[in-house]
Amino acid sequence: MPKNSVVFPFPQDLREAQVALHRTRAECEEYARTLPWSVEPMPGWEADKQLHSTYVSAKPESPGYSDGQAQRIADYRARLLELSIAVSTHPFWETVDSGDVVAARMALKHAHES
Repeated sequence: MPKNSVVFPFPQDLREAQVALHRTRAECEEYARTLPWSVEPMPGWEADKQLHSTYVSAKPESPGYSDGQAQRIADYRARLLELSIAVSTHPFWETVDSGDVVAARMALKHAHES
């Protein structure tokens, strides 16, 4: 631990909310990678070749999200919002000196690693 590091006494419920936020965000991102590139049905396309490159930007046709896929993404977003609010408005933050809030927030993001 660096010499000037401050150890913050994070309450267990705040630590748990932060871990849930990490996990939910990771699950949402993993799920989103399996979805079509467009929420709505869209035709595929291919752009012109880039100057001085062999790269050609293209997307296949997208069937869009099914109702179930759209609902699952909406559920993830609602949970992420709920957890973000729980973490950012937790009463613990009122006990932290204003000059230490950023350091405390960064420490909380990694508290589960210790």
